Amino acid sequence: MTAGRAAVLNAPGELVVDDVEFGAPGPGEVLVKLVASGLCHTDLGVMAGGIPFPTPGVIGHEGGGIVQAVGVGVTSVVPGDKVLLSFTSCGECAACNSAHPAYCETWLPRNLLGMLRPEGSADITRDGHPVTAHFFGQSSFGQYSIADERSLVRVDQDADLAVLAPLGCGVLTGFGSIWNVLDPGPTDTVAVYGTGAVGLSAVIAASHRSPAQLIAIDIVDERLALARELGATETINATTENVAERLAAITGDRGVTKSFDTTGNPQVARGALDAASVRGTVLVCGAPPPGTEIPVDIQGILAGKVLRGVTMGDSDPHVLIPQLVALHASGGLPLEKLEKSYSLDEIGQAADDMHHGVTVKPVIVF
Repeated sequence: MTAGRAAVLNAPGELVVDDVEFGAPGPGEVLVKLVASGLCHTDLGVMAGGIPFPTPGVIGHEGGGIVQAVGVGVTSVVPGDKVLLSFTSCGECAACNSAHPAYCETWLPRNLLGMLRPEGSADITRDGHPVTAHFFGQSSFGQYSIADERSLVRVDQDADLAVLAPLGCGVLTGFGSIWNVLDPGPTDTVAVYGTGAVGLSAVIAASHRSPAQLIAIDIVDERLALARELGATETINATTENVAERLAAITGDRGVTKSFDTTGNPQVARGALDAASVRGTVLVCGAPPPGTEIPVDIQGILAGKVLRGVTMGDSDPHVLIPQLVALHASGGLPLEKLEKSYSLDEIGQAADDMHHGVTVKPVIVF
């Protein structure tokens, strides 16, 4: 056992930092000493009870750290390697075998529910009692993580893990949704609804594709200003402006060809559909409570409009994360503009700051 500390969710709304023990990695698992972990809106959803996860448990799913030990059968990393942690997948189903692991047949139980684990998987315990872990195959809100090998992406030894840790989910989702799914071109009008970490990552990604117009929509002026700095050509504050009227004016009443709604708000998605062009696409992500529905006017989508969902940007972390690391190194992915560092003991403040829009991407540095 390895002793350490972790943020344990005792129940929705009750997150405490406590002493825990990390077991030796089982088959296909790796013990990682965390350097940093990003905080994501999915984590906030679990903390609030909107996403089911057995408690007490350790969540977190944007880890970056150093391999300490490997379990039987692990071949891709060795102790001492620096790694970034992302989601896990089975590696055997049709989706995994066709380079779409975000749509793994067992994605939900492997990543969100903490219930599908390999035989012999190691436990996290507190005072001798098991604590649910394996969130996204990693549970990174602790000084150590018992991670699936498939969750790990090895990076160079000079990688700054405290900066790169958020690549595992939020940035991956924003970038992948633009690059892998919407794939805008120079004649497209792109609208990004919500300028949190996912939305701003999408803005950066879209700016690299040089669309005709790149519109960011939010309710916080400071974030809209940052969106402009990161490549948006137009911004709309939804609290002070009529979004539909502004979009109509910007597009000359032609509508938006490629929209990405990161808010998880069904009314925002409906507005994006109404504002979409003929044959326009509206892509939605986020993690609203189960049962959340988007109202759709069938007559309104008969002009070839497409409403599509996305998970993790339809990305393969082993492909996209190295590309994002290289893009950051070249100056094309200014992660530092999104991030603010917190200690593990400040994780509650980090979550509150993120919830209230004070910080775009909190990073817990161990």
